[in-house]
Amino acid sequence: MNKSLVKKFYLIFSSLFIFVIHLLFVFARVKPASKTMNASMIKTVSSIADGVPPASGKPGIYDSLKLNTRGLSRQAFDYAMKGFNFLFSQGKINNNGIITIVDFSKTSDKKRLFILDLKNYKILFNTYVAHGQNSGREYADHFSNAPESLESSPGFYVTKETYTGAKGYCLRLEGEENGINDNAFSRGIVMHAAAYVNQALANSRGFIGRSWGCPAVPPELHLQIINKIKNGTCLFLYTPNENYISRSVILKHAS
Repeated sequence: MNKSLVKKFYLIFSSLFIFVIHLLFVFARVKPASKTMNASMIKTVSSIADGVPPASGKPGIYDSLKLNTRGLSRQAFDYAMKGFNFLFSQGKINNNGIITIVDFSKTSDKKRLFILDLKNYKILFNTYVAHGQNSGREYADHFSNAPESLESSPGFYVTKETYTGAKGYCLRLEGEENGINDNAFSRGIVMHAAAYVNQALANSRGFIGRSWGCPAVPPELHLQIINKIKNGTCLFLYTPNENYISRSVILKHAS
């Protein structure tokens, strides 16, 4: 075999060897996409896809909607989302895309009712809401679960069906917290319209009118609000009152 033929054979073999090594290196760096997503990422993606916010709420919703500038306290939001997730896990909530939060840490001349679209990052309503006549004047700081107390009952509720009665178009509410608001249904605590819930009163005297314990809303919005949140959504009446927070089984289970 002459030298020229040996040289050609060596060059072909060397090129083939280098090519094979290169292919092995390329495939070694490529990982299957299914293995690059860890368990927490899968859980988050699945959670958002199902419309169920993670424990502290859908990622960034509080900051994204600038709820602090609207007057909703961070603690009210965080507690609301913890209870929301707990109730959903218990099969209590039919509509997991909407939550209603009433922030009783604010005076009644503030727009302290928030209805949030958790799937689409929207504030659907932000308006006034009344508290019970015997719960306080500007603030709701006294609460009761007793019949005829004329006081508000804090905590978590699930909205039920609507009806038309003495107060017009109303939304029944079922209290989910034993010893705190579970008498709401028998007490006739409902969401309804009230002429004393309006901005003119809020501006002129620093507080709006009070109900007999119902979360009454402005007449011009009550149809839209009730129809949006009826039939199985979560309503949370927040208070920083330690007596409520320490007794709430839902908040304990959700923590």
